[in-house]
Amino acid sequence: MPLPVDADPPATPDGGWALERRPEPPLLFRFSAITFNTHRIHYDRPYAEEVEGYPGLVVHGPLTAITLTSLAERSTGRRLATFDFKATAPLFAGQRSTALCTPGGELQMVRNDGTVAMQATFTLR
Repeated sequence: MPLPVDADPPATPDGGWALERRPEPPLLFRFSAITFNTHRIHYDRPYAEEVEGYPGLVVHGPLTAITLTSLAERSTGRRLATFDFKATAPLFAGQRSTALCTPGGELQMVRNDGTVAMQATFTLR
C-alpha cells in the first residue's frame, strides 16, 4: 500500500494559523521511548508494513494532539483551558501534514492529500 498522495497543503483559515510538518522516523522512535509506547507500528517499518498493512510508520495520535495544542497556544499567546480531539485517519512518517487553527477554537491536522487526520476544539484561559 503506497503512502497517500503528497499534494499542496490546505489553505490557512481566515484569521487563523497553519503549521506544516513532516514527522520523521527518529522523532517517532523518541516519542515511543519517552511515552513507553512499545507498539511497533511507530518504530519498526517492516512490521508496520508487512504485519499491520500500513504504508509506513504510523505517527502517534498523542504526538499529533500535542502539535495541535502547541500551535493554538503559540498562535494565540494564551494557555488552553480545554482541549478535545478525535483522530479520524492515520498520519505516516515522512508524509507532510498541516495543522490548522482558527481564532474561534477549532483545530485540524490535515494530510496533504486532503484527508483530515485529527479534529479538535479548544477554549482559552
